[in-house]
Amino acid sequence: MSNLIYGHHPVVEAINAGKPVEKVLFQQGLRGDLEKEIRHLTKAHDIPLQVVPIEKLNKLVRGNHQGVIAWTSIIEYLTLEDVLPAILERGETPLILLLDGITDVRNFGAICRSAECAGVHAVVVPQSGSAPANEDAMKASAGALARIRLCRVRSMYSTVEWLQQSDVQVVATAMSDKSVPLYDVDFSVPTAILLGPEGEGLPYKLIRMSDQVARIPQATDFDSYNVSVAAGIVVYEVLRQRGAAVAP
Repeated sequence: MSNLIYGHHPVVEAINAGKPVEKVLFQQGLRGDLEKEIRHLTKAHDIPLQVVPIEKLNKLVRGNHQGVIAWTSIIEYLTLEDVLPAILERGETPLILLLDGITDVRNFGAICRSAECAGVHAVVVPQSGSAPANEDAMKASAGALARIRLCRVRSMYSTVEWLQQSDVQVVATAMSDKSVPLYDVDFSVPTAILLGPEGEGLPYKLIRMSDQVARIPQATDFDSYNVSVAAGIVVYEVLRQRGAAVAP
């Protein structure tokens, strides 16, 4: 389970010790060396930092929080810059899921479950605006969250550019004028698949940056697939095209 820690030294020590910190809450209006240290550490370790009113901190902690609270994660985040070269060194064709704006822990967990079953090499989430990797997400993933490689990035836009420079095609899933049926996309090459939240979908800029835009065919015009269901459909199509054998 995720753990809440609070106080200047405990939080700083946890970050410096390399513990997987989910996020840090810092008291609004606090200035001085403490603020500088927390901002520096969270930026250096790619940890989301939220500045909040003291009332929010007081609701979470009854003791002396000293204006800073952090959650340690149940999993350890990796860096995509380390994961991708390792995939290539093993002679495997990269398959990566990029989750932008997926905030529902049940959807997040279900996506990780499908990703692990399909042999996805890594799931990538942004620092802010994504579901936490907590015990609820672990339960929804049926434990897959403990097995999948999870990477956290500062900017999904920069990540898309970096992947493309690394010869990984980026395929956005969206309904647009330029989208093609899912099965018309060539998934035999290194691929990163972009998935956005239900309703608003992916930002237009991310869609425009993508190498291809794919849509999942539907028999009716009723709404759209749930994002976790859509993820399962997409990764299965990748498996089908790559001719992956079913594990015994």
